[in-house]
Amino acid sequence: MSAPKGEGKKVLLRNSRARHDYFIEDTIEAGIVLVGSEVKSLRDGKASLGEAYAKVEHGEAFLYDMQVSEWPFANRFNHEPRRTRKLLLKRPEISKLDDATSKKGYTLLALEVYLSSGMIKVLLGLGKGKKQFDKREDQKEKDAKLDMKRAMGR
Repeated sequence: MSAPKGEGKKVLLRNSRARHDYFIEDTIEAGIVLVGSEVKSLRDGKASLGEAYAKVEHGEAFLYDMQVSEWPFANRFNHEPRRTRKLLLKRPEISKLDDATSKKGYTLLALEVYLSSGMIKVLLGLGKGKKQFDKREDQKEKDAKLDMKRAMGR
């Protein structure tokens, strides 16, 4: 499992809380099955990844709780905003994710939704939840780096 290449990628959505609340141990790129009105809404930035997570069920991967607002011009052909969306992954990748998420404390989070070569992709992260003291330690490190950077600038 590897992260996607950075070239030709336009980030449409980013889950900013995921890296704050979880230790992300691994990432994987997945395609996503969408309807036309969802693509229009995503390109327009009318979506949210705040509570989005993925699960493997019956040998297939699905994305839950990704909020994609209805496209105002789709009329009766519009989509349901919080519907379950199928993820496009190869069978070995699905089995690896299934094994990883079956361990206690691990979950599969949606980190980013982006446009890559005309296709909408999802960056999934295998995460383990942080405790409160872990979050405080991360904040201390961040503050220390910022102080050092400010001191170097003077």
